[in-house]
Amino acid sequence: MYTTLLIVDDRADRLHVRLHRPSVRNAIDRAMVDELHEVCAGLEASPRILILSGGDGVFASGADIAELHERRAADALDGINSRLFIRIAALPMPVIAAVDGWALGGGAELAYAADFRIASDRARFGNPEASLGIIAAAGATWRLLELVGEPLAKEMLLAGRVLDAQQALDAHLVTEVHTADALDAAANAFADRIAALDPLAVQHSKRVMSAPRSEHPAIDELAQSVLFESEAKFERMAAFLARRAT
Repeated sequence: MYTTLLIVDDRADRLHVRLHRPSVRNAIDRAMVDELHEVCAGLEASPRILILSGGDGVFASGADIAELHERRAADALDGINSRLFIRIAALPMPVIAAVDGWALGGGAELAYAADFRIASDRARFGNPEASLGIIAAAGATWRLLELVGEPLAKEMLLAGRVLDAQQALDAHLVTEVHTADALDAAANAFADRIAALDPLAVQHSKRVMSAPRSEHPAIDELAQSVLFESEAKFERMAAFLARRAT
């Protein structure tokens, strides 16, 4: 299913996918995009938590510049990276980006598409696209605004600011910072917290949270009507009541 561009740890409740193009600092090329689409197809069919990470000291250095150099207007309109990142963001179960080292350009935008970002203390986030004569067109121009607010997003996109791990934590771009050697364990501990919840309730919560304001409260009520009939709801509430009675 996958080639050497991804290293996959496949578990019952989660999939840990490592980007693996060490010779080019995990630059995201079209082949890697295609493999990540395969990952998405599998997780859409069988929802599980997704952990995304890179290698030692680099999450992803960006889109592959050698490929970008040759792309033309039609390629931009195809949305090669942006459509993948939208698909990742829309996966049924939460996505955790575990960022060690550099997350630049398209690599940063991949991290922005996750539901949660945790970082090593040597993580760096930046979008240097304008220095290369292009824009951050795979989500940063709107996701980063939502994540860190307009003033900081403009500094990053229009003035080339790079955030270190502490600055990213202060800006709530990341939720946790760990040493590099503890990052994998921290990512799995975060996934454990999600896995302890009812998967169907998590899936409905994520879907409802991403709905336009105009769809509320109808979409909330519809999701709740499904969950009110689920076996897990009765089992979990009965267990809660039993614990409270002791």
